[in-house]
Amino acid sequence: MPQEQYAHRTTMQTSEGPQVYKVGIYGWRKRCLYFFVLLLMILILVNLAMTIWILKVMNFTIDGMGNLRITEKGLKLEGDSEFLKPLYAKEIRSRPGNPLYFQSARNVTVNILNEKTKVLTRLVTGPQAVEAHSQKFEVKTLSGKLLFSADDNEVVVGAERLRVLGAEGTVFPKSIETPNVRADPFKELRLESPTRALVMEAPKGIEINAEAGSLKATCRTELRLESKDGEIMLNSAKIKLPNLPQGSSSSAGSRQKIYELCVCPNGRLFLSQAGTSSTCQINTSVCL
Repeated sequence: MPQEQYAHRTTMQTSEGPQVYKVGIYGWRKRCLYFFVLLLMILILVNLAMTIWILKVMNFTIDGMGNLRITEKGLKLEGDSEFLKPLYAKEIRSRPGNPLYFQSARNVTVNILNEKTKVLTRLVTGPQAVEAHSQKFEVKTLSGKLLFSADDNEVVVGAERLRVLGAEGTVFPKSIETPNVRADPFKELRLESPTRALVMEAPKGIEINAEAGSLKATCRTELRLESKDGEIMLNSAKIKLPNLPQGSSSSAGSRQKIYELCVCPNGRLFLSQAGTSSTCQINTSVCL
């Protein structure tokens, strides 16, 4: 390049001044960026407000959430709670002085499992019955005294007195063993077998005592008093046998009311009109 041209170009650039190049976002791109930044800030504020609202409604605190509190001994739940799935816990108890309620629309089932998850004991409370499944069922007092026990072999009632308040009493399909059977004061005691026999057995004796009333034994066919090795004693100031059969009169037209008690060889008793001597032999037809 000739020296004259270079000098002329240099002179022109110097006279025009330095050129400035703009760097940045301008126009509609800048407006879109501001819009997105503003939208992001609005979303952040809405998200923060929703988070604060949820924390306020759910009652989130450092100790827990809502009615659920985390303590050193475990979880503490206040108020009514609903469990939609199984609950596994080592111990469930209420607050001191308050009752503990279990409520369900159907059944409430409590299972005791072993290490192999096999059911050992089950308690089911349903709308129609309460069922307990176990090898043995016991009811004890606070002092540890046994009140009731039941297993496959026997049922034990450990209370001092067993009271049955049913209008029709108690039905025992098989035998019963007890040292004492008595009614409440001023109440009647009745032992009845509607369709079968009633047998009372004791190796040392049976005592039937009515201190303030009478004792009545009624049957349809036979009433038998039998003593194998001892005797039968009727100890009373008056002994009445009103329906004994009477033999024929020894003399016609006699109106005396004195009779002689006679015994047949088969043990049957009958009355014979007394005479100057025994008249039992005359009325032996009664023994036939």
